[in-house]
Order: sequence, then structure tokens, then C-alpha cells
Amino acid sequence: MPITHIVLFQFKAGTSSEIIEDVCSRMLALKDNCLHPSSQKPYIRTSSGGIDNSPEGIQHGITHAFVVEFMSAADRDYYIKDDPVHQEFVKSLGGVLEKAQAIDFTPGVF
Repeated sequence: MPITHIVLFQFKAGTSSEIIEDVCSRMLALKDNCLHPSSQKPYIRTSSGGIDNSPEGIQHGITHAFVVEFMSAADRDYYIKDDPVHQEFVKSLGGVLEKAQAIDFTPGVF
């Protein structure tokens, strides 16, 4: 069953637009750079994201959102726990993020 992984970022005050653009580009590049351990091929089904443009005013500081889809929970689990490319990306965020949130769901499962 597919898994949808939503990631939300709030950058620290004063983070330059160049750094924010770099982080966002690298987040989206994970789709092509993360390789499955057995096939050695990209395993992220889809990845999209961008800067918030909601008029609702309930973002609570979150400025950027990303939606990543995996074919299975096993693929998602490898990504968040073991994938070395993803792990390196996460480590690179320490100095620039104020807050990060993630939520995953299986479409249609309530």
C-alpha cells in the first residue's frame, strides 16, 4: 500500500533566501538521489513541495511543505531510518530549521 509522507519546515529567522532555496532544492532532489538498497534505483514514487501561500493564517510559523510518496511502508521506513542520502540531508538542516514536522498516512485509511 502506498504511503504519503508530508514534511513541513519553519526556517530560523534570518535564514537567507539562497540557503532556503538550496535546502528546498536538495529536499526535492532526494527523489532521484535516494536509491533502494537492493535495486540501486530511485524508490521515491513522487515528490513535490513549495513555499506556503495559504490565506488561512493557521500555518503557525510553517513556511514550506513537501509531499513525498512511497510505494510501501517498507520503502518509507528505509528512507527515514536507514537511507544514507536522506540521513545526510537531515544532518545538514540543524543550523537552519526552527521547526520540522512530518506526518504520514495511507490514502483512504482512517
